[in-house]
Amino acid sequence: MLLPELDNMLVTRRRVLGSLPLAMINRGRHDDPAQLVQLLRANGLGRTPVILSPDHPCPELIEIGALPLISPAAVAVLNLQKTAAERQAALHQKWRNRLTHAQSNRLEIRRQTMPQDKDHWLLTADAAQQRQRGYRSWPIALTLAYAQANKGQAKLFQAFEGGTPIAAILILRHGLRASYHIAHATARGKALSAHNLLIWEAMSWLATEGCQQLELGVINTEEAPGLARFKLGTGADLQQLGGTWVLWPPLRRLLYPLARLDQARMSATSDA
Repeated sequence: MLLPELDNMLVTRRRVLGSLPLAMINRGRHDDPAQLVQLLRANGLGRTPVILSPDHPCPELIEIGALPLISPAAVAVLNLQKTAAERQAALHQKWRNRLTHAQSNRLEIRRQTMPQDKDHWLLTADAAQQRQRGYRSWPIALTLAYAQANKGQAKLFQAFEGGTPIAAILILRHGLRASYHIAHATARGKALSAHNLLIWEAMSWLATEGCQQLELGVINTEEAPGLARFKLGTGADLQQLGGTWVLWPPLRRLLYPLARLDQARMSATSDA
């Protein structure tokens, strides 16, 4: 479901525990929480629990009885509206050195729309990595569904050495923004700094296509410090999200006092 009154905000609906309806609004902008309640009612969601994950800090959700669940995280966002020279100057020194190293290895870079192939090597390698490291991301079917529903908006960048793929990244475009979705590099790809070259090529191509921002994902300096350094090494800025909330309109007044207890936790600036 789309809410045109709120910039075509997407509402996902499903049933849990057999029959309980549940809705989710992910990365929405809730500058007027009171209007959000009215729109949910107008669209038949006035009695449905709604999970909210705002795109920006939104402590005002407390005023409508939304209950905080998870504290805000921060994501790395790369500004693509700079010139190529400005983007290169913003690279951290070690990151720039690895890019230079990759460029000296004469790797072949190919760009294409993501094929509808559930056995594509990038997808299977990413799935294996998830199992090995014990985390979960989008299932392969959902990634392919996005590519199919958004023609030409799922771009695959691959690095080849002598015809052999050694690294790849998948970028998902959405309007004037894009997201770094999944990536994988073989041992050889890591040794040749292929990942740096792929990100640079993706940045450059997106900028020429009029894309304004590339989001590189959540920054977690405690559990993944190396990945955090890699993302921030691109010159990306930290952008704080709004955490995760649950809003159940019939219980708004009952939950309001409890929500107030967590107000500071949901509005504090992330130190990631």
